[in-house]
Amino acid sequence: MDNHEKINYVEYPARDITATKAFFAKAFGWTFEDYGPEYTSFSDSGIAGGFYKAELSAKVETGSALIVLYSKDLGSTYSKVIEAGGVILKKIFSFPGGRRFHFSEPSGNEFAVWSE
Repeated sequence: MDNHEKINYVEYPARDITATKAFFAKAFGWTFEDYGPEYTSFSDSGIAGGFYKAELSAKVETGSALIVLYSKDLGSTYSKVIEAGGVILKKIFSFPGGRRFHFSEPSGNEFAVWSE
């Protein structure tokens, strides 16, 4: 259900949509629906969104917003990200309220995962 004036959808650039899809499917179980060769939408992620073909990438250091996923088992998720081909940008660290790590996926977009 769409909620009035609430965040509904996020979009990210992707240099390699096929590799990005494979990473998120393997690491997190996301599913995809393609809309031609230059766009795919994702679901089963907590919020709907998509990846569009572009040579850009979203990184915190360049001012991008950071999407943060939640994990009940941070160590297990950390391992899954590496096994799926993610690159760890910041190893697990503590912050007030929990612990988290940052990673990039095959197209270079930065994400984070946190846990209590």
